[in-house]
Order: sequence, then structure tokens, then C-alpha cells
Amino acid sequence: MALTPMMQQYFQIKDKYKECILFFRLGDFYEMFFDDAKVASKELELTLTGRDCGLEERAPMCGIPFHAAKNYIGALISKGFKVAICEQVEDPAVAKGIVKRDVVKIYTPGTYTEASYLDESKNSYTASLYVKENHIALAFCDVSTGDFYTTEFKYNINVLIDELCKFNPREIIITENFNQEIMDEIISRTSFYISHFQDDNFNMEEEDLKEQFLNIEIDKLSEIVTKTCNGLIRYIKETQKVSLTHINHIEIYDICTYMTIDVNSRRNLELVENIRDKGKTGTLLWVIDKTNTSMGGRRIRKWLEEPLIIKEDILNRQDAIEEFTKNIILMEDLKEALNSIYDIERLVGKISSTAINAKELISLKHSIAKVPRIKELISNLTSPLMKDVYSNLDELRDIWTFLESSIMDEPSLSVKEGNIIKTGYNSLVDELRESKTNGKLWLANLENEERIATGIKSLKISYNKVFGYYIEVTKSNLSSVPEGRYIRKQTLSNAERYITPELKEMEDKILGAEEKLIALEYSIFTEIREKLEENIERMKNTAKLISEIDCIWALAMVAREHNYVKPVINTEGIIEIQDGRHPVVEVITKANSFISNDTTLDLEDNRLMLITGPNMAGKSTYMRQVALITLLAQMGSFVPAKEANVSICDKIFTRIGASDDLAGGKSTFMVEMWEVSNILNNATNKSLVLLDEVGRGTSTYDGLSIAWAVIEYICKNSNIKCKTLFATHYHELTKLEGEIPGVKNYSISAKKVDNNIIFLRKIIKGGADESYGIEVAKLAGLPSAVITRAREILETLEDGTSKDIIKEEAKTVIPTTEKLEKIEKEICLTQQIAFEDVAMQNLIDEIKSIDVLNLTPMDGFNKLYDIIKKAKNI
Repeated sequence: MALTPMMQQYFQIKDKYKECILFFRLGDFYEMFFDDAKVASKELELTLTGRDCGLEERAPMCGIPFHAAKNYIGALISKGFKVAICEQVEDPAVAKGIVKRDVVKIYTPGTYTEASYLDESKNSYTASLYVKENHIALAFCDVSTGDFYTTEFKYNINVLIDELCKFNPREIIITENFNQEIMDEIISRTSFYISHFQDDNFNMEEEDLKEQFLNIEIDKLSEIVTKTCNGLIRYIKETQKVSLTHINHIEIYDICTYMTIDVNSRRNLELVENIRDKGKTGTLLWVIDKTNTSMGGRRIRKWLEEPLIIKEDILNRQDAIEEFTKNIILMEDLKEALNSIYDIERLVGKISSTAINAKELISLKHSIAKVPRIKELISNLTSPLMKDVYSNLDELRDIWTFLESSIMDEPSLSVKEGNIIKTGYNSLVDELRESKTNGKLWLANLENEERIATGIKSLKISYNKVFGYYIEVTKSNLSSVPEGRYIRKQTLSNAERYITPELKEMEDKILGAEEKLIALEYSIFTEIREKLEENIERMKNTAKLISEIDCIWALAMVAREHNYVKPVINTEGIIEIQDGRHPVVEVITKANSFISNDTTLDLEDNRLMLITGPNMAGKSTYMRQVALITLLAQMGSFVPAKEANVSICDKIFTRIGASDDLAGGKSTFMVEMWEVSNILNNATNKSLVLLDEVGRGTSTYDGLSIAWAVIEYICKNSNIKCKTLFATHYHELTKLEGEIPGVKNYSISAKKVDNNIIFLRKIIKGGADESYGIEVAKLAGLPSAVITRAREILETLEDGTSKDIIKEEAKTVIPTTEKLEKIEKEICLTQQIAFEDVAMQNLIDEIKSIDVLNLTPMDGFNKLYDIIKKAKNI
């Protein structure tokens, strides 16, 4: 059997879009067939039916109303599918044979820009990735706003993952023959949607980029950057199938332009999403995002994810924030103006993609109307950043005037229903609208006349799309209808419908005018849209400057509300914070109950803070606090402290909390070691490192040894020697103060009262003397029987620990100096006594004098145990 013509057409189109679910337009529905129908029916919970297609078996089929497609498309995109929209591309009334159809848009996870799918406070990026030899090029584009960024760096899988996670693209475009090892690494460590694109789309055609970007300097682009940008632009063009005039500015950046924050540190510091449920609440962004506009919300997120490292740029933001904080009236007036501004960036993107409607143009007009007021408000500001914003802020008065004169104040939602062009803008529109209005006035007069002539007060003239205009009389009044006055048109259960020659003639005039008016208004609307498209660059620049004003306003408001101070910025490696506070915790717990703490770090005597103290006492909070204050300072923000002097850091690394990667075959301890390895291999002397409980995932002495070695490596390796906060429960490490230059002991104070513990949350100099583990277990609610038994076991262990250690060694004693040295080390670590302690050294010498060659293991053990008892009294 032969396929029907319609199904032949379907297969011809589907063959070009095999990776997409094809929405095939039939009348008022989008239909899906075969495997597409099976997938869609399952994912969208649609009824699966069938259709005769010329094959022996009916084609599986399901469909959706075309006017409700957005919701269904969004659902499929959210599940990781691509959707190709196939429309009728010719008028069925004039088509010969089957109506021509073609795909007019492809929706993918990265390029779907419906408002219901996007988060207004986040950019929605599509990325492209190109690798050649030992170099990687990345490009990122937000189709909804037109933002486009690109960079290149030497191959490093960790840097690649960090950069991808910073932009968090919804989709990554790669070549068909992409390096499998790199792709496997990306897939194992992220959840990004990956699309393959034909290799020849990633070629060296420079003309394409020159045509796309107004500001491009081709000689500044390397071969692989050119290729990855070409690949991304061509992918977007192929899916959007419209002009991309709003994607007209390319920003080439160096990954060293901003502070580096690796993916683990972003997660541990909870910058933009919390660890608990990936939401915004409880994050640093949650605290500082007081922005009034969607554009400002996206920009402040970008500022947070990309802290500055150029001192002048930081100081410029600081000065602008300070100027705002000193003028509360200005801030109130700006808030009122900013609150009325819609998302200009995304409205401009819709102009370019021809997706904007008349109501959205009115939103654009209302937004532009506020720009002159905003410019007036900042006219007297003197900070360099605000002066620059003022001089570059285009008020767009001509665009406002254009929209004011052309678009109705209350237009129709659909641009194909008329009622969008303002009276007075186009004479033909006015003429047709008057004809339509006069026709309806004639109908109203006719209705009144017929009521008088027939005496039927309920007689009415109505309209529907099937019968046009008609006179309706209820059955109870049919006897009053004069014989031969009307022509019967339709009989209903409770009424009769009639027409007259005069009514039919007027119908033709009215409907003709309406059809012409609707077509004309749509044509004029497209002209208006095209004129606006010519000014996209101006509107984008104004939107960017408005978003910067909004961000400065937000950071100033945070500083006022939470009593932040302007930090001093230095490049000497010094971090001095007086009465610092955790910006998130203080908001959650209320500022008056948060215990502030001081911090002193530098590159000499105070290089590494070794912090001991019980669980739950606040070590992790304190360390995160230092990192977040540093990060805020480099954003240009004020910080939660009484005073702060913060050195510019090139990178922040954190190793905090427990996590595993079971799917990747990595235990909690393995993940911990992997993170520590990443830090030690990439930190510099300008970095800030936070390490919490390194080595806790293995045996006590293995963990202690690793932690000890890590501290030595950080403090003694000439390539690192960076500012470090190191929290630990290994009290033995406190002996490193004085032994390793730059190590200083600190602890979180706690007070023990009647077997209960009170956390004082204060950082003090010196190491902790206890871990208070059982007390913390009690606070957690362990059964009292467990707590009591734990204390009994602890007392036994504390009495016999040293004896047990040496006894185990003595069972297998080997008469060598190396063995004695190992026993010597165990004794020193157990008693927490430094090797160079004079009294202890005498005992060590006594150990070495034992004649192990002529003693049995047990006799040797007994002599060693006598020495240990002496050590306990030191």
C-alpha cells in the first residue's frame, strides 16, 4: 500500500528533524505520529489514537490544540526534548493539492524563550564548546537577552567544568566528532543537556561573525574561538529561523579577569542556590538581591558569580554604593522609578525574534517613559561609575514618541485580531475603522427600527462566524413577525433566525472592512516592529545601564538595612576583619543574636588559622563568613563587619562538608581527597583556602597524617603559601604553631556545665582542650543510655589508650631503630607533646636505650609502659 500524500509530506519533513518531536499542523491541531506520538502521549498524558496513512496498520497518533501549544512545548522542553513546529506555509484556500508545510521553529532546552519557561532573575544560556589540541574555546549566548560571551584557555578539565557551572547553560552544543573522554567527564560531573551539531557548522567563516556582531574585531579571535562562536550562532539561527539582530555584541573575556570560584566552592558557600533544595532562600544572593527589575536581578547574580580582581573597578562600585547610602531621598525616588520598569532586555529580544505583541510594546513604552526621570535623579552624582552611567544613558525619547503615536493604549493580545493601531497614525486604518463603526451603528439603528415595526421588544441582531449577521426572534414572539418581512435562515429550539437583503449587503461591507482592517493593522504592526528593530542596540545599552543602577541601589539598600561597612581594599595579601558577621546566618538568626568575630590573615606570621573546637560550635560558619566577606568586598559591595581591610584574592577554594559520588564510584573520603587535590594543585599565594576536617573520612592516624602533610604543603610550598583557614578535630595539630611558620592556633570557645555544653561562638587564640563529642551527641537527642555508656567507654579509653597503642606495637616488635622511632611518634602524638619538648626528649632517649635485642616483646612492652607513665606526669 502507498502512503497517503499527507503522510508522504510528513515523512519528508520528519526525516530532516529526526532528533525532534515534530508538531505537525493539521487544521486547529498539532498532531504527532508514530514514535513521536508514543513519547508525547506518555510525557504529556495524552490519549494515543490512530490514523489511516496508507500502511497496513494505523499510524499511532496524538494531538493538541494549536492555541494551547505553549504549555505542552514547555513541558517537553523541561523534560529534555526538542520540539519542531511544522506549520502550513500557504493559504489552504489557494493551495493546489496538499497544503505546503515546513518547520518554522525548533525549540530546544537552550533556545526556548517563553516567559513561563524562563526564570526572570536568571540568564538562560546556550553554550558551545570546541577543543583543539591543548586549548578549549567556549561561547555562551542568552537568546532571550542577546548576551554573548566567549573565552579560550589551555586544556584543564577542572577549569572547563568550573566555567560551565558558572554560566550554568541549559544546553551545550558540540561537534559530532567531539572528544569522547572530555564528553564523558562533563556528563559524569554535570547534568547539562548536550546536543551534537554538524562539524562543518564550526568552520572558520569570519564573515558570518562580522555580519552578526557590530563590535567584533576579528583579529582578536583565535581559530578555535571563531569556530565555537560560529557553531553557536549557526545553531541558534537554525532553531530560531528568524533575525537575530539583538545578538549584536560579543564580549571576549579572559577567565582570569574575575575571581575564580570552583564548582565545589560555589556549592559549599551557597552563593546562588542552597545545598538543601537548590533554592534561592538561605543563599548570599537571597540576602543581597534587593533589585527592583528583572534586569537588575540577572546582573547582580552575574556580579556575585564573577567578583572583580581589578582594584579600580572595585573602588568604583564602592564609591557609587557609598553615594547612594548617603542619600535616602534619592534611593526612595529611584525605587519608585525602577519599580515601574519591565524587562527591557527580553522585550527587545522578542522584537528581534518577531515574537512580541502589542501589549508588550506598551510595556516597553511605559518602561522607556521612566528613563528620563532616572537620568534626572542621578544627574548630580559625582562617583566615577555613576557619572559614566549618566553620560551614556540614552533616554530613548524618540522611541517613546513613536510608540505613543502608533500603538493603542489597550491593544488586543493577538496581533492578528486588529485593535492595535492607534487612531490618527494611519489614514487608511482610520477610514476602515470608521466604516466598521458606521456599519455597526447602522445595525444598532436597524435593530431599533425592527423592534418598533414588529412590536417585538426582545428582537435582536447578532453575529456568528458561520451565519454572519442575523435577526433573532424567540418562538413566543413568532406570531408578531409580519408575513414576508424576513427570510428564514435557521431554526433553533427556542428561536428563529432571519436575514434581509439589506442586512446581507451591510454584512458584506462590515466584514469586508473588518478583514481589511485586521490585515492592514497587522501589516503596519510588522513595520513598527521593524523600525524598533533598527534601534535594538540603543535599547539594549539603556537596559544594561538601568540594570547597573538597580544593582548599585540594591547593594546600597543591603548596606543600610544590615549595617554593612565600606571595606578597605589592598593588594598586599592582608585580610583584617573586626566584628565580622556571616551575611546569611545573621539574617536568618536576626542580627542581634549573631556573635561577631575578628579575623587576621596575611602572607607572613598569620598565614594559616588552625581552628579547633567542638562540632556545632561554629567553625564552618566562621570560615564561610570570612570567604563571603572577601567575596562581597571584591564585588564592590559593603560587608557585614565593624571594620574590614580585604586583600584582592585571585581564587577562593573550599573543602567543607561531606558528599559522595556513588554513581561515579567515589566514596565520601575519595571525594574529599579529590577536592583537596584540586585545591593544592591550583591555589596560588593570592588565593584564599578554606579546609574543614581534612582526613576525617579514614582511620585516625591516616587522617591525622594527611591533615598534617596538607598544612605543611600549603605553608612551605613556595608556589602556594596562601591565606588559609583550617578547621580540625585533630588536637595534635595544634603543636604545629611555632614549628611551621605562619600557623596560628585558634579555637571556638565552649563551656561545659554539668555534662552539658554551651557554645559561645567566639573565636579565641589557642587550641581547644576537648572535642565535646559526647555532649554534642546528647544535644542531638541520642538516647540517654547511649550517652551514659559512651562516657564509660571514653573513661576506659582515656585510661588505657597509651598502653593499648604500645601493647599492639610490642606484640610484633622488630629490633630496629625504625620501629622504635614509630613507637616514639605514637607516644608523642598520644600525649600531645611536641618532639622538641626537653622533658619529653629525655624520655625518648630512655626509650632508645632499651636493649631490644636481649628482651622478649612483653619485657620490652613493660619497660616502655613504665616510660609512658612518666610521660603522663609531664
